[in-house]
Amino acid sequence: MGNTASCCVSSSPKLRRNAHSRLESCRPDADLSREDTGCNLQHISDRENIDDLNMEFNPSDHPRASTIFLSKSQTDVREKRKSLFINHHPPGQIARKYSSCSTIFLDDSTVSQPNLKYTIKCVALAIYYHIKNRDPDGRMLLDIFDENLHPLSKCEVPPDYDKHNPEQKQIYRFVRTLFSAAQLTAECAIVTLVYLERLLTYAEIDICPANWKRIVLGAILLASKVWDDQAVWNVDYCQILKDITVEDMNELERQFLELLQFNINVPSSVYAKYYFDLRSLAEANNLSFPLEPLSRERAHKLEAISRLCEDKYKDLRRPTRKRSASADNLTLPRWSPAIIS
Repeated sequence: MGNTASCCVSSSPKLRRNAHSRLESCRPDADLSREDTGCNLQHISDRENIDDLNMEFNPSDHPRASTIFLSKSQTDVREKRKSLFINHHPPGQIARKYSSCSTIFLDDSTVSQPNLKYTIKCVALAIYYHIKNRDPDGRMLLDIFDENLHPLSKCEVPPDYDKHNPEQKQIYRFVRTLFSAAQLTAECAIVTLVYLERLLTYAEIDICPANWKRIVLGAILLASKVWDDQAVWNVDYCQILKDITVEDMNELERQFLELLQFNINVPSSVYAKYYFDLRSLAEANNLSFPLEPLSRERAHKLEAISRLCEDKYKDLRRPTRKRSASADNLTLPRWSPAIIS
């Protein structure tokens, strides 16, 4: 998936993994020796048995598992509300628009076509909460993501680079720069967040001030290749980040894939869950999507899209869907018991 070097030719990276691995080791039958079995590799059916995995810790795989960023943000939201209540400070007045019989207000963001600007803002806010509310005990830090070992620029890394949490605006500017230069879509931003949380879950690491830029860069790099038909090459990112080499980008992509165990699948149900959780995050942090009155032209456009989707899936629904007759169209006589006193 790289340019000058393949992402699979290099030897496996030396990762500092602890004893808790997502994949269990192979356990052959006690009556058979290793020579009798022919190999000691784990069977693919055992590796892909998702029923044995704890859904609570795999939100990027299962639609029913709650997203990590939303749970991390709820602590700060509760603290803000508590502080406002104690200090008797009403929350800032927000110019809310409500629909009426004559006017309908809609935002221009849908699950299939999200608003690019506000989606990037929400993703940056989710990353901010990941960094701010990370595990206080600290988890292992992989060398490939350490900005001190692999700097993104020639500027000297400050000695306290791993002490200060970045602000949300700093994260937003970094993500926006990559998306603007590479001309990526809003859907790619949502997939980026899915891969980021999948990395934190699979590799059992935390995102912190020392590694957040390279983790986000690796997630964007992979998401752009998986989502977009005409993906951005690794050498193109080297034109955006002038001081990074193609070899470094290839190694970052390769190790990112290995940490994801090459699981780059994003089900539509998981994608939709992340989209609506990002909207919930925006609502809780007063980052509402802009509302505009529904115009006649947009109403006709929405109606055309709805009709197109209805015609597209009409043949699929017909064999399985059972329609019930309306009570107004019933012509059969109805008998009811009569009580004669």
